[in-house]
Amino acid sequence: MTDLNINIERLCARLTALGEVGALEGGGNCRLALTEEDRQGRDLVVSWMHALGLQVTTDQIGNVIGVRPNAKGEIELPVLMGSHIDTVATGGLYDGNLGVLAGLEVIEVLNEQRLQTERPVAVAFFTNEEGARFAPDMMGSGVSQGSMDLATCLAATGIDGTTVGEDLQRIGYAGDAACGTWRASAYFELHVEQGPVLERGEFQIGAVTGVQGISWTEWTFRGQSNHAGTTPMNMRCDAGVVASQVVCFVRALAKQMGGSQVATVGAMTFAPNLINVVPNKVTMTVDLRNTDETLLQQAEQATVEFVQGVAAAEGVTVASRSLARFEPVRFDPQMVKLIESSAQAMDLGVHCLPSGAGHDAQMFAPNCPTAMIFVPSVKGISHNVKEFTSAQDIEAGSNLLLNVVLKTAQEPA
Repeated sequence: MTDLNINIERLCARLTALGEVGALEGGGNCRLALTEEDRQGRDLVVSWMHALGLQVTTDQIGNVIGVRPNAKGEIELPVLMGSHIDTVATGGLYDGNLGVLAGLEVIEVLNEQRLQTERPVAVAFFTNEEGARFAPDMMGSGVSQGSMDLATCLAATGIDGTTVGEDLQRIGYAGDAACGTWRASAYFELHVEQGPVLERGEFQIGAVTGVQGISWTEWTFRGQSNHAGTTPMNMRCDAGVVASQVVCFVRALAKQMGGSQVATVGAMTFAPNLINVVPNKVTMTVDLRNTDETLLQQAEQATVEFVQGVAAAEGVTVASRSLARFEPVRFDPQMVKLIESSAQAMDLGVHCLPSGAGHDAQMFAPNCPTAMIFVPSVKGISHNVKEFTSAQDIEAGSNLLLNVVLKTAQEPA
């Protein structure tokens, strides 16, 4: 165990400074992936990387990695810390940002103490983790680790009509480092929980056992527009009725299945979207998640069967496309145990739990030992300008990160 500690004032100052980029009224920020605000945030973090003397590279999907060489001057297969700095449109100060800036803080402490490590130590931020502007989410880490195709992702069109490749060029982050084959020797991600479990249980630390499987589907229903007053109910082809039934069905399905199954309809648009016209088109999303792949597949199949049935009954046609599909991921048991035992040795209350949200860590798990550290989110609020984690909890999680990274980095390469 190490008695080193991070500088919480310095870390919080960086969190505040990054939060001023794309700041929103009332707190929080909006730095959608590959926007001008994202460029400004990237530039700021890269400037901090250079100030720490890191060897900084940008790959073809725009991921930025800063490496601190080991005692022999080597940079390959580092112990990597990382997350993302892009946000949703109403993001908080901590989601993603904490993992990146705590990684910088860990490296700064190593520099201050002039500690040489057996393995290189690195920190990275990954492109378009949120998936709020371009689908799918976890894009940068997925391409980095070979689970997503570079060309396909560069061609992905965002909600405002531009492509990933175009915007990477525009903001100056279309790098030349290769994707798909770059590897770390181990990966740690510190993140706010984004849920209420740790706070309710009065735990300071979450040792994350894995990530739920995620299934995002976009459904499009097409019926026939008609007069809302003169068209008899039994002669309608109402796309809105079908969509509304699907909303209620997936909610009931999740309750019926219980366990870790969750279901959400987060986006829905009607056309022509007029009060006195039967809608002829509805586009909606369905988000299904479960820690068990078999159960997730059952939820998907049940949803498909229900959609087909209610659409046929209403005379409405159906089209669908997958926006994202990730199987459940289990993190390396020894890495999870390292986090749990290290937290206990530091007298930090620790609880093992799965993540309900997707994270860049799940893309690294197939290729290297991977684990995550959670710290509490006040009232479980995230993706919200009111997102908050106390400085005390940030300090505890960051000191734990320092501890486990240093322990891992001092192991023979």
